[in-house]
Amino acid sequence: MTTARIEHLTTAGTFSLDGGTWDVENNVWIVGDDTEAVVIDAAHDADSVAAALGDRRLLAIVCTHAHNDHVGAAPALARRTGAPVLLHPDDLPLWRMTHPDRDPDRPLTDGQTLTVAGVDLTVLHTPGHAPGAVCLHAPGLGAVFTGDTLFSGGPGATGRSFSDHPTIIGSIRSRLLTLPPDTVVHTGHGPSTTIAKESPGLAG
Repeated sequence: MTTARIEHLTTAGTFSLDGGTWDVENNVWIVGDDTEAVVIDAAHDADSVAAALGDRRLLAIVCTHAHNDHVGAAPALARRTGAPVLLHPDDLPLWRMTHPDRDPDRPLTDGQTLTVAGVDLTVLHTPGHAPGAVCLHAPGLGAVFTGDTLFSGGPGATGRSFSDHPTIIGSIRSRLLTLPPDTVVHTGHGPSTTIAKESPGLAG
């Protein structure tokens, strides 16, 4: 039986794109046990994320996409912990808007599996909110981490550069609504939900 658990941290800062800046609160997710962990979306505040990790070994900093509010603290956290930053290569143009002098360390690929504390996280490429957006499915924990692809109440925003509404709907229908209905959806902002709660408004 796994000892892995999901921990939640909220950080605050700004999101900037297309000439606008907005105040936002982001969800940072830590998956692991007492000895090792993975961070999903190192948002805004490396000190807070590092404090939540304590002395655990950080295996990876996974970016669900490269909007600045989700990756702003990733390089600083990597420097502190030695953990690699992982990003789908389709989001490199967005990443370089925030970090022009420091590329991610490794690519994320669709179907790739990351293992932490005996739990597998499967990478699902879900473009739409951003070209390289990914979700991470953890069947052993009954959870999926959706970044800004799916929220409580519907899909992520697609009104700005590098986003597309038909694409995100296709991603949600083909990659997320096919997961078990009781799968808990841990989002990039706001409350968690379930696949069952979000399916009625999004099914084709």
